[in-house]
Amino acid sequence: MLKKFRGSILALLALSLVFSLAACSSTKTEGTEEAKKVVISTNGDEEAVAAMEKALKNAGYDGKYVVQSLGTSELGGKLIAEGDKIDANLVTMSSYFVESAQEKHSMFKDLTFETNALEKYPSYYTPILANTGAIFINSKVMKEKGLPMPTSIKDLTKPAFKGQVSIPNIMDSSTGWLLIQAIVSQYGEEEGKTILHDLIANVGPHLESSGSGPIKKVQAGEVAVGFGLRHQAVAAKESGEPIDYIDPTEGNFSLTESVAVVKKDDATTKLAMEMAEVIIKDARKDLITNYPVALYKGETVSDIHKPAHSMKFEKPLTVDLLEEHQQFFNSAK
Repeated sequence: MLKKFRGSILALLALSLVFSLAACSSTKTEGTEEAKKVVISTNGDEEAVAAMEKALKNAGYDGKYVVQSLGTSELGGKLIAEGDKIDANLVTMSSYFVESAQEKHSMFKDLTFETNALEKYPSYYTPILANTGAIFINSKVMKEKGLPMPTSIKDLTKPAFKGQVSIPNIMDSSTGWLLIQAIVSQYGEEEGKTILHDLIANVGPHLESSGSGPIKKVQAGEVAVGFGLRHQAVAAKESGEPIDYIDPTEGNFSLTESVAVVKKDDATTKLAMEMAEVIIKDARKDLITNYPVALYKGETVSDIHKPAHSMKFEKPLTVDLLEEHQQFFNSAK
């Protein structure tokens, strides 16, 4: 009987040892979990993605990430619908979408590095670039058509500009929102709707789905005037094209795109945070060349890249406000 009892004790001790070893093995595996490739989801254009990838590769992260390039509406929809269940670990996206997604899902981690941004931003994101709106013209076409030089968006509603204006569609392009912000801010919704109606009538078939659409049409001479990204017109003029830019009296409004780390709390999240820091610390020298707006201490841009009427919309920019302004646009047609 005593032998059987001793046998049972030894069996239990052996079994206990097996479980202990298994537990230790499990703990060791969890503690040494390796990071998977960081999935970077971005709405950035080619120049922005190239700048980020160059910085990451130079910092030794080549092969440790994959880039998903998505349109603003598509990526924004995924952020709002999926929250931290999204397959991305790192996001670069229009700041208003990042803020709206955070408000709904609390899906981003606080950044763990010092950014030294010129302005104060929420703890969970920091901007990578900014775009500013302006009017631009093809001086050759303007002269051929005998058109008066505009100084405001309202000027583009004059009968002389019928069929000679191209603007981005706010339903497809965030650049179009810069135009609507300027109109609503200066004229209010009632007068603004009349101005927008007359502007859309003059635009006709030249309502573009891309923010770069208007400058391309102006460069090609298909229209005389466009509204879009200021830095594109500056670059075209500097290259010797018959392009000039005009800061509208209604104001130059801007939108930022920012980087944020999705809250997944694993080894890949840690790696994503490191990459976010590299993008801010190392990619900015190329980003500010293509998107010449100073965002961080020590950054400078030449005078030609400083808009004459820099403005901010009176309300915080959110997805809800964007939808409100999209409805305003549609009601003005």
